[in-house]
Amino acid sequence: MRERTTRMIVTAVLVMAVLMGVPGSILGGALMWNSHQAALDARAQTLAGAIDRRLDDDQWVTQSTVASWARPTSNAGEAFTVAEIPSRYTVVSGEPREGGLTSHYRSTSGVVVDMTISSSAAISSVVITVGMFGAGALAAVVIGWALARSMARRLSAPLIYLAAQAEQIGSGNVRAHIRPSGIEEIDLVQEELVRTGERMAGRLAAERQRSADASHQLRTPLTALSMRLEEIEMITEDEEVRTEAAACLDQVERMTTVVSELLDEKRRNQSSTEALHILEVFNSQREEWESQFEAEGRKLVFMDEAERPVLGESGKLAQVLATLIENSLRYGGGTTTVKAKKSSSSRGVVIEVSDEGPGIDDNLAPDVFEMGVSGHGSSGIGLALAKDLAQAMGGRLELVQHKPAVFTLSLSAIPSNFDPDFVMPQGPLISVGRRSRRF
Repeated sequence: MRERTTRMIVTAVLVMAVLMGVPGSILGGALMWNSHQAALDARAQTLAGAIDRRLDDDQWVTQSTVASWARPTSNAGEAFTVAEIPSRYTVVSGEPREGGLTSHYRSTSGVVVDMTISSSAAISSVVITVGMFGAGALAAVVIGWALARSMARRLSAPLIYLAAQAEQIGSGNVRAHIRPSGIEEIDLVQEELVRTGERMAGRLAAERQRSADASHQLRTPLTALSMRLEEIEMITEDEEVRTEAAACLDQVERMTTVVSELLDEKRRNQSSTEALHILEVFNSQREEWESQFEAEGRKLVFMDEAERPVLGESGKLAQVLATLIENSLRYGGGTTTVKAKKSSSSRGVVIEVSDEGPGIDDNLAPDVFEMGVSGHGSSGIGLALAKDLAQAMGGRLELVQHKPAVFTLSLSAIPSNFDPDFVMPQGPLISVGRRSRRF
């Protein structure tokens, strides 16, 4: 904006300088030329008057008399003068000239005086006049440029501060304030931003309170359910019941994590990534979904062709895969394949989730990751949340094929020399309740 404002002001000054300077220089040059011509005419008229007076007194008009009037009064040099006295004689003074300024005068008694001088003095005056106009125009442009720079800074500085205030409001600092700029229009926008920030602060406070209330209301029964399932797992003697209780407990833990991330947007958009083995995530997803696919008469296949660790967060990665697998179970058909392979750049890993179902309608595909968009009457939250979680891990979730549907999750790969098992070997197994964990 600063450069644009400066350019506009300088252009306006330049146009005014041209519009005023060119006619002014032409008029000034013409006036200077006419001034020299008028001075020559006055000299010729004065000489003719002097000759008339001598003739009235019956005095002889000599060459010296004419030469005295022909002497230069400026740097134009001596004038070439021809004085014709009627019925008598002609007096000539000076050297003949070609071109220059010429004056012709005839007195009442018939005396004719012709005077010619060099035009160099007149031309010099015209050049000086035009140069002065040009110098004035250049000075006006320079002064205009300096003033334009100053005014542009004065205008752009409040706008920069205004943009910074808007950025602070956008980043969550809704109480950001700056001093008034003194420019009415900018101050009006700033006041509106302040009012908007105050309204956002109120809404954010209300949203946080609702999230805190919902989190408390949801976590309390989930915690109680988790404790009851752990008691069942510990006291039962039936191995099948113990297995089902452990599976239910895993589901409750996953649900607790999902609820926490749904209610805490800041936590959902941040990530503490780590080196992960894809097979470990695949195994947990197989245990969770394989039985449901078998109940539907379908197959769920996991393949790890990449065979290298990735950079991600186990909870978020599991939730993204669970969303894709669940959508495939509900809306897809045939065998669902979850395959990890190296990307084309060999610096990443692509996890591909596909099935043999009818796929996604072409009209719905461009907006499939938008919040609230669904082709089957569901809430339309799952894929939008999965995309946010993938971005929070530094990955990218995409729909690469519509029919049948193929989703890809791109993650950064870990070089083999940074394998987590090599850098930090696995610790011993310890028992916590009826489940084993590795530290």
